[in-house]
Amino acid sequence: MGGLGGPPRPIYPPVSARTKREDARCACPPPPPPMLPAINRGGLCPASRDPLTPGGRRLEAPQHPGAEAGPGGEPSTLSGLAQRKKKHRTQGRQSRFYSNSPQNGLPPPPPLPSRRHRHGASTPRRSGGRASTAPPLPASTNGIASWGGMPRPPQGGPAPSGGTPRTPPAWWGPGSLRGSGGQRLGLPPPASLSPFPASRQPRPVFFSRPPPPKTSSMQPVGVCTASLGSLGLMRFFGVPWSWSLAATLGICLGSGGWRLLRVLCKTALRDLFGLSVLLRVKYKLRRHQRAKSTIPKMFQDVVRRHPDKVALIYEATGEKWTFRGLDEYSNAVANYFYQQGFRLGDVIAIFMESRPEFVGLWLGMAKVGIEAALINFNLRLDSLVYCVTTSGAKAVIFGGELSSAISEVNGMLGKNMAKFCSGDYNPEVVPAETRHLDPLLSTASRSPPAQIPVKGLDDRLFYIYTSGTTGMPKAAIVVHSRYYRIAAFGYYAYKMHPEDIVYNCLPLYHSAGNIMGVGQCLIHGLTVVIRKKFSASRFWDDCTKYRCTIIQYIGEICRYLLNQPVRESETQHCVRLAVGNGLRPTIWEDFTKRFRIKQIGEFYGATECNCSIANLDGKVGACGFNSRILPNVYPIRLVKVNEDTMELIRDSRGLCIPCRPGEPGLLVGQINQQDPLRRFDGYVNESATHKKIAYNVLQKGDQAYLTGDVLVMDELGYMYFKDRSGDTFRWRGENVSTTEVEGMLSHILNQTDVAVYGVEVPGVEGKAGMAAIADPKTKVNPNVLYQELQKVLPPYARPIFLRLLPQVDTTGTFKIQKTRLQREGFDPHQTSDRLYFLDLKLGKYVPLDECLYERICSGKAAL
Repeated sequence: MGGLGGPPRPIYPPVSARTKREDARCACPPPPPPMLPAINRGGLCPASRDPLTPGGRRLEAPQHPGAEAGPGGEPSTLSGLAQRKKKHRTQGRQSRFYSNSPQNGLPPPPPLPSRRHRHGASTPRRSGGRASTAPPLPASTNGIASWGGMPRPPQGGPAPSGGTPRTPPAWWGPGSLRGSGGQRLGLPPPASLSPFPASRQPRPVFFSRPPPPKTSSMQPVGVCTASLGSLGLMRFFGVPWSWSLAATLGICLGSGGWRLLRVLCKTALRDLFGLSVLLRVKYKLRRHQRAKSTIPKMFQDVVRRHPDKVALIYEATGEKWTFRGLDEYSNAVANYFYQQGFRLGDVIAIFMESRPEFVGLWLGMAKVGIEAALINFNLRLDSLVYCVTTSGAKAVIFGGELSSAISEVNGMLGKNMAKFCSGDYNPEVVPAETRHLDPLLSTASRSPPAQIPVKGLDDRLFYIYTSGTTGMPKAAIVVHSRYYRIAAFGYYAYKMHPEDIVYNCLPLYHSAGNIMGVGQCLIHGLTVVIRKKFSASRFWDDCTKYRCTIIQYIGEICRYLLNQPVRESETQHCVRLAVGNGLRPTIWEDFTKRFRIKQIGEFYGATECNCSIANLDGKVGACGFNSRILPNVYPIRLVKVNEDTMELIRDSRGLCIPCRPGEPGLLVGQINQQDPLRRFDGYVNESATHKKIAYNVLQKGDQAYLTGDVLVMDELGYMYFKDRSGDTFRWRGENVSTTEVEGMLSHILNQTDVAVYGVEVPGVEGKAGMAAIADPKTKVNPNVLYQELQKVLPPYARPIFLRLLPQVDTTGTFKIQKTRLQREGFDPHQTSDRLYFLDLKLGKYVPLDECLYERICSGKAAL
């Protein structure tokens, strides 16, 4: 507190050795020593708190060469050194902020009122109550845009302070802000990129200085503890109920509990239903563990309940398999391979397209303890050999339609590899010594196998390979409990019942098709329609024909369906639920309205992960949720990671830092090998398993599974997928999310397949954006596309290179495959596809030929 009786502080700071050193570093000349008139102990102006002379006049500072002009050209009362200090502090603080700009499609926010207006005084105060005659920050300084007193660095350039601006990646939201401590502040991304509906956009928060520490809010557990503790204490002393409840409510609201009450009111029903699903699955898993059940034993229970019900329908032939027929076929498989000498723990690879025999084969092997390796039928040559051999398979069963693929690698598989062909058998195409499996199974015993293996829920069932979008596929271990958990969560979370009919056009070598789809048949008795390959034109016709009530989707299937012409069958079906993952938020509502789907069952998960989440109430854009009230019931977290290296950020205790609502982070799941819901079984390759485990994450000594995916959670606990680690590249000092750019390009081009990736340019830092666009009919006009991109993407996110090709490579699960595209880059010698380069001087895309390629590589073409 500055009293009126004390001497006022001098306006200019005293000259010291420190200020002399600073003056030596500054570009402008040092200010002269202050020359102040004598001031008696009379003090300060009551209105402005400015120093007064003995005559009552306001004290004015003399001008000197180092002084800077304030607003309106008036000289500032701060010295040149103080002005430079203020500027350096502001620029240092500014380099930690990342604000919106007109270039990325967001309107500038309204400026904050200055402190003088907030306090009702004509001059802003400093700590201690002494006057400060510092002028307000100008609206612009040296060409730097300033919003509400917060300057912003030029687009793509270095921070004015000389340091590198800490620009968060694109999935941090183009509008994320950073406070002085590095914390992110909640400015929403553009509506077109935001996971939130327009009506639920979070309000922007701006700070012209670091926000004050929050002292009036508590964690939910703390709020509940304080409230209930006060209630019990007052009742202990005999305070009436009305007073006790009123006081408890006051304590709850005063400690920030109103936020807790708001979240509780909006999420109570959702959380209770989610908790009931979680407890139900956990209870059934415990019961099956005590009974030492396995997937084949659970299937036997279903067969006993309704043996003659249709289990599987094969769309290609119209063939129907009853539960009894599927059981007998799997018994024949078990008896035959056991007679051939295959025993508990042996591995046999299955390499065939989707059909009912695929299910009967791995199910029959499981009855005698043989483990199946489910191979992607799109693989060829080295990738195929790698997947078969890394699983340790002693035999391979392949479909007749894939005989040529096996013949190509016959010599690489080894002489000891037994080969069986199922389906069409052509002796001229299949490798030598290949046995035709169908007649062998027809003569095998169809009674249950006499040798029943001693296996439990925690033992291996089969292996499913990862998609291989970033490298060679990895064999993920699927144990019996994991198979049951995935299928049971889908069944109870989306209220399926045995009378439902599931339309499954997904490949059976993938967990979505084989577990989430076929698992409902084997465990819960649903009928499943199997289609060999997805067909967008026949999709709704099949659903109408077989009266399907549930459909499955993954990746880009929904976009393919929307891209089809309107037909009558798309509204004449009985489908009430679409379950899967990968539905883009931009087409979510269009999909449900056009095809009249009552519920979208979007979920997030991987075959091997222990932190799957599900959207239970149809929240648009959300892939799942975690309770804000009881987060420890399902111990998953979003944790902060380094923006460039994707490494975990840890606090002073060595633990990971959880993200607040609105802050994107890496999804991790705490590992507990004794809990079937939280165990992590890993991969066949142990080194790959170790790379997916982090230690000391939430507490000392714990372990957590690293998903590698970046999600963001809103204030109600809904989670939204943002990006996959490795799919973000850096260009012009900015991090670009390929997922968001792909979504924008696909939307502009009417749901065309698009792959966005970064390519290296010789002599240029970072990676330039490149977009591969499927254009089989050569309809894409690059310059019309560029005009649209200017409206929705900031300059750094616009692709520098375009590649127009007949089709974009996808995986068997309809995910974009970028490995080959990244390897070929923008080199016209590597491809005959049409290539274009964004000429910034001309403001348009120009054809990229060999001459222009050489100019770009030599640094003569401006990027």
